[in-house]
Amino acid sequence: MRIIRTHEDINAGLNGLVMLDARLEPVVARAGPVPLRRADPGYRGIANIIVSQMVSKASAAAIWGRMETTLGDINADSVTAMSDDDCRLLGLSRAKADTLRRVARAVIARELDLEAICSVEGSTAIRELTAIKGVGRWTAEVYLLFCAGHPDVFPVGDVALQNAVGHALMLEVRPSARELDSLTELWAPWRSVAARLFWAYYATEMRRDGTPVAL
Repeated sequence: MRIIRTHEDINAGLNGLVMLDARLEPVVARAGPVPLRRADPGYRGIANIIVSQMVSKASAAAIWGRMETTLGDINADSVTAMSDDDCRLLGLSRAKADTLRRVARAVIARELDLEAICSVEGSTAIRELTAIKGVGRWTAEVYLLFCAGHPDVFPVGDVALQNAVGHALMLEVRPSARELDSLTELWAPWRSVAARLFWAYYATEMRRDGTPVAL
């Protein structure tokens, strides 16, 4: 498994994608530079992604900023120490607070190794992460993509990616998650680079930053 660590890895993936699917050549040309966007693996990384679920990037950034101010170092121990009142003051919903604490407890109990999971095959890693209540497929995939540098993960439930693929490939309607799951099989083993490509395309062609987390 080739971990996506550098811009050279991105370029290798783009070349591989064009060879796999000629339709992507004009997408690469129109998208412009494809950012690497990597964060260190570990609790802080997945916590940032959990905070980003189902809210705007501006709202997620504001909550994350308050967490940094209040907690200093955002880690499993500091998060488990938060009370329900603390979470409400930070702007965390009950569901997000519970998910953050469940993941933190799993890390502290050594039931979940967020660094070791980075070298695990994608479907297995997703299954281990989503075994924790509140961690859905999107969260697991985004963690593997941005924090693990996994080369072959495509968050098919991401609406920006659905819109970008539909627009770029001139599909009549925006593909559903299930349809995108099938469509992206052709792009293995470079689906993570394909996701980065279509987020870049979305930003260029639709004038919006659809990347799910601020990195």
